[in-house]
Amino acid sequence: MARSLMPLCLAVLALAAVVSADRFSEQFDLVGSGGDVQVKDDGNTQEVALVMNRGSGGAGFNSKDKYLYGEFSVQMKLIGGNSAGTVTSLYLTSGEGDGHDEIDIEFCGNLSGDPYMMNTNVWASGDGKKEHQFYLWFDPTADFHTYKIVWNPKNIIFQVDDVPVRTFKKYDDLPYPSSKPMTVHATLWDGSYWATRKGAVKIDWNQAPFVVNYRGYSSNGCVNNGGSSACPAGSDAWMNRELNTKELGTVAWAEKNYMSYNYCADGWRFPQGFPAECSRN
Repeated sequence: MARSLMPLCLAVLALAAVVSADRFSEQFDLVGSGGDVQVKDDGNTQEVALVMNRGSGGAGFNSKDKYLYGEFSVQMKLIGGNSAGTVTSLYLTSGEGDGHDEIDIEFCGNLSGDPYMMNTNVWASGDGKKEHQFYLWFDPTADFHTYKIVWNPKNIIFQVDDVPVRTFKKYDDLPYPSSKPMTVHATLWDGSYWATRKGAVKIDWNQAPFVVNYRGYSSNGCVNNGGSSACPAGSDAWMNRELNTKELGTVAWAEKNYMSYNYCADGWRFPQGFPAECSRN
C-alpha cells in the first residue's frame, strides 16, 4: 500500500516511457514478498499470477522506474470463490514515510456470492482518508477487466473498462500528489483486519492458495528516477485530460448505482467537519 510542481517534460522517444507491456519482466521487478510470483511466458506476452498461502505474507511486484504523472492500466482477473479477507491492488506510491503520496485501486475480497468491492484512495503528503468505494457491476473473477489510473497536474481519474468512476481534483490550497515520483505496484495480501465487512469476516486459509492474475499492462508516464522528468511524445493527451460532460455522467451513474462508501458523507469519521475538497467537487 498504502504529494505542487508541474514537471518540465522533455521530448524523448516514445519508447522511453510509453510501454504497452505484455512483457512484465521488462518493466517490473517480479520478486515475491514472501509469497509467490508466477510468470506465464509464450515468448511474446507474459501473464503474472500472484499467489498467497498461509504464512506467506502476501506477494507483489513493483515497477523499475519512478514516475511523476502518467497513465497506467492493467487487466486483472480477481480471486474466485471465498476471497474474504484478501486485498489485491494496483497502486502508485512514493514510499512508506509519514509524508508519502499514494494513489490506490484496491479490491477487497468477499464471501462466495457477494459482490466485490473496489476501494479508491488518494494520499498527499501523508494525508489520506479520501476513499470512494464501489461494488463492481460485473463478476471480476470470471474474466479479465481493465483498471486505469490517470494522474496529471489537474486531477486523478479512476477508470474501469474505460468507464470513469471517479475524479479527484487538484486545488492550489490543498494537498495533492504533484512533487514526489512514484513507483507502480501490484500486490496480494491478507487484509483481514479491514477488507471484508469492516474486518468482521477473516480470511479462511482452507481456501488457499489465493490467486490473482495480471496481464496487458500499459504505462504512458513521465519517468523521474531523480532529477528532471522525461515525458513521452504525445503525452499531452493525458497530461491535460479532464472529464467532459459525458464522462462526468458516468461518474454520477457509478456513484448513484454502485457507490458503497464516500468519505465526504461520513460524519462519524469527520465530526469536526468534512475535508475542504468535499464542498468543492
